[in-house]
Amino acid sequence: MNAIERYFGIDGDNTTIKTEILAGITTFLTMAYIIFVNPSILAEAGMDRGAVFVATCLAAAIGCFIMGIYARLPVALAPGMGLNAFFTYGVVLGMGYTWQTALGAVFLSGIIFILLSLFKIREWIINAIPTSLKQGIVAGIGAFLAFIALQSSGVIVSQEATLVTLGDMKSFSPMMAALGFFVIIGLVYKKVPGAVTIGILLITIISLLTGHTEFAGIMSAPPSVAPTLMQLDIAGAFDVAMISVIFAFLFVDLFDTTGSLVGIASKAGLVDKNGNIPNMDKALLADSTATVAGAVLGTSSTTSYIESASGVASGGRTGLMAVTVGVLFVLSIFFAPLAGMIPAYATAGAIFYVSVLMLFTLKDINWEDLTESAPVAVVLLLTPLTYSIADGIALGFITYTAVKLMTGKFSDITIAVWVLTIVLLAKIVLL
Repeated sequence: MNAIERYFGIDGDNTTIKTEILAGITTFLTMAYIIFVNPSILAEAGMDRGAVFVATCLAAAIGCFIMGIYARLPVALAPGMGLNAFFTYGVVLGMGYTWQTALGAVFLSGIIFILLSLFKIREWIINAIPTSLKQGIVAGIGAFLAFIALQSSGVIVSQEATLVTLGDMKSFSPMMAALGFFVIIGLVYKKVPGAVTIGILLITIISLLTGHTEFAGIMSAPPSVAPTLMQLDIAGAFDVAMISVIFAFLFVDLFDTTGSLVGIASKAGLVDKNGNIPNMDKALLADSTATVAGAVLGTSSTTSYIESASGVASGGRTGLMAVTVGVLFVLSIFFAPLAGMIPAYATAGAIFYVSVLMLFTLKDINWEDLTESAPVAVVLLLTPLTYSIADGIALGFITYTAVKLMTGKFSDITIAVWVLTIVLLAKIVLL
């Protein structure tokens, strides 16, 4: 025990081993929904659901172990919401690429992320991108997730004249999706640990009791990961049209990870007087390495989870919390039958809830300044309406540069924004 305490910096006053383990359990419960949601989303891209389930658990565990042991921070990782939707609905179903090529793009984005971290370029990029655009991208992904949740559950359906319309709310799927959402909101408001997971399981139980889902068991030997292991097509990801896809995977992961790390470290009191986070570079390497490992195993980008704040609120202060979450993800691979029974409408409420959280960034937008708010509105509205995170980001950058030029605010356009705007505009015009 003494060796563990010394390694993780557990002093018995600020935190204890017991506190760190309990904080890890709390964090796992708040983010365990991903082991149900991620396989459900990626399966629609044609991937083997059982293999993705195992890949999700293992990629999350790898990320947590590296973060906990190497960076020694109380931050848990798992495949990110939003990027998994972009993987399936944007790249595979939308652009027509194979899931193998999409995994290749995830792999390359992870490699670039590692290089950005090693060569200290990360801060230059993050500081060069306008804050309003970063916030707009998060909100746009939230709106995209909401659209997917509503569509998958039948709350909205296609309609020839208006493209979309309200579905039959009296049917089982929309009712269960709505009930799941309401339950999750209620439980989260009451600060019930594992609220999202409880909501998903409750709807699944109702589905089982009413005969809409067939019982397949709770535990079993882990499914084979062979159908997705090492199946990534890196050569295919070098297609010119995939530049914006790799860019989307990279920068959304970069923004998400940085924001989560700052938020969690601040809550844990780990930020020094100069605003620096200890082992930040190691934390970014943990995130990017987990993304590369996840692509090899067969899942979309892995990222730091803001849900780690729940563990920090429970007293977690060290990497032992993250290691505990990693152990629980490894144990989760034995619950594949349970994950396989989760219907789409059971996860729809959870996805919609996550979208609500992502829309919170809109409160920080300066709506009085049209040169800041207009690009945000473009990203927010066109990400779901074009059914593409990449197109939403591209149109947001182009709008930002255009309105700043039109209003004479040339100094607001950084070199990075100029470069990205030109590249993204060329991609839209030429491809």
